[in-house]
Amino acid sequence: MDDGLGNGENTAPRELIHFVTQQRRFALINNILQHPEQLPSMYELEELNPSVSDATVYKHIQKLIDEGIVKELALDDDQRRQGYPWKFYGLTEEGREFLNDHNLLAAEETLQQIYETISDKPEKMVKYENALRPDDI
Repeated sequence: MDDGLGNGENTAPRELIHFVTQQRRFALINNILQHPEQLPSMYELEELNPSVSDATVYKHIQKLIDEGIVKELALDDDQRRQGYPWKFYGLTEEGREFLNDHNLLAAEETLQQIYETISDKPEKMVKYENALRPDDI
């Protein structure tokens, strides 16, 4: 049975758990979960991980996309606004189900509460946080 996860070579659940719980990737999954819309832009992910290079954030998000855990959503051309993000990252249904089945979503509500307490967000991050998302359409 193909649940859409893994790289097409039937990645075993144990291997996939190890993959998603790798420190950087798990931090990015947590960043997605804690975001108010659970659809942060790449800039927001980069800001939430200041000790990691932008290239590393991108590389790990791409790996999570390749494994079917994360999806990239984009605004249609006519909905894009200059100075605002148009690509966003969220969990796939299969990814959320996998994480839930393996008790990796237990802190979701706590993560959201922690995110709400961040008081020193850059102005650009607040602007991006309030940008139109594909799910708002």
